[in-house]
Amino acid sequence: MTPILIATTNRGKLREIRQILRGLSLRLESLGNLATVPEPVETGQTFEENAQIKAHAYARATGRITVAEDSGLVIDALGGAPGIHSARYPGTTYADKFAGLHAALAAHPRPWTARYVCALALVHRGQLLFETTGAVEGEIWPEPRGGHGFGYDPIFYYPPYQLTFGEVDETRKLVVAHRGQAFLAFREWVVNGRLSETIQAVWLR
Repeated sequence: MTPILIATTNRGKLREIRQILRGLSLRLESLGNLATVPEPVETGQTFEENAQIKAHAYARATGRITVAEDSGLVIDALGGAPGIHSARYPGTTYADKFAGLHAALAAHPRPWTARYVCALALVHRGQLLFETTGAVEGEIWPEPRGGHGFGYDPIFYYPPYQLTFGEVDETRKLVVAHRGQAFLAFREWVVNGRLSETIQAVWLR
């Protein structure tokens, strides 16, 4: 059983990823199962660059095959903000962050179109083995709704469901969500035998 390090300490993300990868012949580890590993500085200008930075850093520090993701909320009226800075957007709580975004959006007409983006990178022995990006289109809702999900989910409105991600259960969310898309692509890649083939190729180099 091939061990894979999921390079996140976010419990919500870890729960979603484990659900998507359930049933595969992989031993999934998280950073919480390891001794403290220094968090890399995310100097990239895109989600893809930051996912690779994290995957390379944690793979190098632990010696494990590592999958990392970088994700966030992109709002058109705000020029793409908060984007790669979503987790660090000003505010002690997400309620504070919601208030800040709504204040910034007040001068702009609705709908406030937006998308969630998730970039994934898999690294082993300094080699980028797999990468993909998932995105889901939606809008920013004027007030938080729902108690499901985490992060910006209560204000991310998904028109086909006519609900925010905070109002739908995790299974229904992952079918369409950005992280669901990215990790389902990774799951398919593993199921098709590409993980084993690629690891063998890396060891033969």
